[in-house]
Amino acid sequence: MWSGPRNISTAMMRAWENRPDCVVVDEPFYACYLHETSAEHPYRDAILASQPTSRAAVIGTLTAPCDKPLLYQKHMTHHMPRGCDLSWAQKMSNVFLIRSPREVIASYLQKMPSVSEEDIGIVRQREIYEEIVRVTSTNPIVIDSADVLRSPETLLPALCAALDIPWTASMLSWPAGRRATDGVWAPHWYQVVESSTCFGPYLSVSANLPPEASTLAAAMEPHYQALAFRRLRS
Repeated sequence: MWSGPRNISTAMMRAWENRPDCVVVDEPFYACYLHETSAEHPYRDAILASQPTSRAAVIGTLTAPCDKPLLYQKHMTHHMPRGCDLSWAQKMSNVFLIRSPREVIASYLQKMPSVSEEDIGIVRQREIYEEIVRVTSTNPIVIDSADVLRSPETLLPALCAALDIPWTASMLSWPAGRRATDGVWAPHWYQVVESSTCFGPYLSVSANLPPEASTLAAAMEPHYQALAFRRLRS
């Protein structure tokens, strides 16, 4: 599952982890990204200590045999630099989780003091989509966060059908709390998800963006729309 930050990606991970036939991996390239850049993120040192910083090592883990039928991988597009190896994605079913740029940026600014194009990964998400098309010779599935929140009981079964995976209603709710599978960055980013037991209602959070953030959102809109018109409709 390829998304940027603040795309209900952790709630989606909860839904998949609540399936009895699925294990999940939370942002396995985060330490690689921090190791390769000077990005200052909360829990930077802890993240670097908690994961491999070699992309080859991460890929080896992601493509190794799994002890359950399904392995759900939550990936942040901004963790994947241009030119990195994506050939391993041929072994996967690739899905892109998108969200309106204004909503992404508004949510991001609730957690961080500033936001940039690189931080939210929307351009990179479009690029990775196009790279996955080339690598796999298929058109990956696209789902929109707003569609999920408006009707998870119809969108998630449609997603499972598109993936040729049996549907289970266990994806619609989960126990509250932190998971051992959560990354060490969870205390900064996951408070709302930790208190949740299901997908919340759709609520727009994009009003009253600061001028610079609004300009960034407008610049990101064409990249979002390039994927949005392809999105799965239940």
